[in-house]
Amino acid sequence: MYITISDFIKEWNREAILTQQVLDGLTDESLKQQVYLEGRTLGRIAWHLTTSIPDYLAHFGLKIDRAENAETVPTTAKDIAQTFKEVSSYAAKVIEEQWTDESLKQIQEAFGRQESNASILMGLIKHIVHHRGQLTVLMRQAGIKPFGVYGPPKEDWIHLGVENPPL
Repeated sequence: MYITISDFIKEWNREAILTQQVLDGLTDESLKQQVYLEGRTLGRIAWHLTTSIPDYLAHFGLKIDRAENAETVPTTAKDIAQTFKEVSSYAAKVIEEQWTDESLKQIQEAFGRQESNASILMGLIKHIVHHRGQLTVLMRQAGIKPFGVYGPPKEDWIHLGVENPPL
């Protein structure tokens, strides 16, 4: 749990860098990869991950502008990655400017539960991590080597002296 805004910002920035590296690995073609026939595309999930940040924060009382053209998924991976970079930086700035360490203790309703603002911010990071995990699976399905977020992808195991386990 976060005790200070600074604690949150440090974790937010670390997770934003990891997410940025995943998004930077996308290709325009990969944005079309679907979970299943009627499911979201990789591009839709990446765009949702990006544009939901200001919406989430606004829902909990922060004054923050929505991402431009949030309703329309960009056709280029570069546009999604660049927008994420801008939105994640902007979100950190807004939180630092509008909430204090004391704000983290305040309780408000979040998805039918009473939660502290610290828990709400943790929920935002978990939301990003959840969708980032979906992206890495879809990247693999689209033929792209995913970025090793918390550990190396299997292609890099050999550099660590690790063999692929038997199927």
